[in-house]
Amino acid sequence: MTSGLAILAIGFVLGMRHATDPDHVIAVSTIVSRERSVLKAALIGILWGCGHTLTIVAVGAGIIVFGLAIPVRVGLTMEFSVGLMLIVLGVLNLTGAMKWLTLKFSPAHPKTTGEHAHLHEHNSKLHLHWHSHGAGVEHHAESLKAPARMRAPFARLGVFHTLRPLFVGIVHGLAGSAAVALLVLSTIREPKWAVLYLLVFGVGTIAGMMFITAAIALPFSFAGYEFAWLNKGLITASGLVSLGFGLFICSHIGLVEGLFTSHPTWRPS
Repeated sequence: MTSGLAILAIGFVLGMRHATDPDHVIAVSTIVSRERSVLKAALIGILWGCGHTLTIVAVGAGIIVFGLAIPVRVGLTMEFSVGLMLIVLGVLNLTGAMKWLTLKFSPAHPKTTGEHAHLHEHNSKLHLHWHSHGAGVEHHAESLKAPARMRAPFARLGVFHTLRPLFVGIVHGLAGSAAVALLVLSTIREPKWAVLYLLVFGVGTIAGMMFITAAIALPFSFAGYEFAWLNKGLITASGLVSLGFGLFICSHIGLVEGLFTSHPTWRPS
């Protein structure tokens, strides 16, 4: 029992370490580079970790419990998808499409009937202001409580902002699930302990990514809008790094590891 608990503790630490992998950090940086709220950035990290854990546990359990064998081309394709995703995230940031999507699906301007209203956030509390540009009418009048659908923690991110990091985490989990499962199999022979290890590993990954995303957003939370040029520079830099690293991954998997050749080789890592 003591040995088992020690292994699980190691799994948690390794999960936190796994969150710091370059492709993981690059992917989430393209998402949180526009985020000035530490709380929302941390929520984004948690969502990424949940998506990552979902596929790590699902695919890993299939390998451990049912002896699932992943074909070479399927394994390479899962890792190739990470490169494609990084390319897409980089292009979205560099072209401004990410900003357009963020504004379009942002919960900051919900549909209202009657008078025009805007949703604002002050001191981490959401509320509505009546808004009018007519002559002789008060610009901002009575404050209202935000709609119930906006008060849940994850609802504050909006549907798009919630699904985006979750999907990115799922893709990353697919790429790394085989390597993690094979590593566990070489150490833990008991299936139930091996699956439990995967769960603890996933929790560690969630915790690690939560701290990483919060740390990325922290400087901009304090700086506010006074250093908008620095925030714009981070957005551009994260887009370029994501695009470059994605192209490197795709070329390496496609040509070096042979996904697009007749003799592919795959070493889960």
